[in-house]
Amino acid sequence: MKIRTLILLLALVMLAVFTVLNWSTFMAPTSLSLGLTDVQAPLGLVMLGVLAGLTALFLVFVVYLQTSVLMEARRHAREIKANRALADKAEASRFLEMRGFLEAELKQQAGQDAESRAAVLARLDQLERDLLAAVEQSGVSLSAYFGELEDRLERVAQGLTAQPPG
Repeated sequence: MKIRTLILLLALVMLAVFTVLNWSTFMAPTSLSLGLTDVQAPLGLVMLGVLAGLTALFLVFVVYLQTSVLMEARRHAREIKANRALADKAEASRFLEMRGFLEAELKQQAGQDAESRAAVLARLDQLERDLLAAVEQSGVSLSAYFGELEDRLERVAQGLTAQPPG
């Protein structure tokens, strides 16, 4: 139990003990003025009734406060739950949007990669053709040089065979 509850219970017990010990005094009739008239009644019993009435009003007030606080807490809990659901939905929407964006970017990158690869392969094919043409041309040039050298050697050999030894 909380300390406040213990103090309240202790005060009520002390009041009950005090009332029991002084019951005859509480029940002694006395003259009470109600403003317009006078009444004969036990003052202690009237005061106990007033105390009991005030305690009942206090308890009703406490129950009302607790009920209103509980209702407010439930309303806040519903609002928080609704806001959390809304935030989760927004976050899921952002994730889907990000996923779509990333997929589009990856497709674009794949397209650019394919274009770059095709361009590089086309360039390599062109370079290979140019290299083969250059090698073929070099081969033709070398063949022409060898043919020319053969002709010269044949002429030199014919010139040596045509001259008498001397």
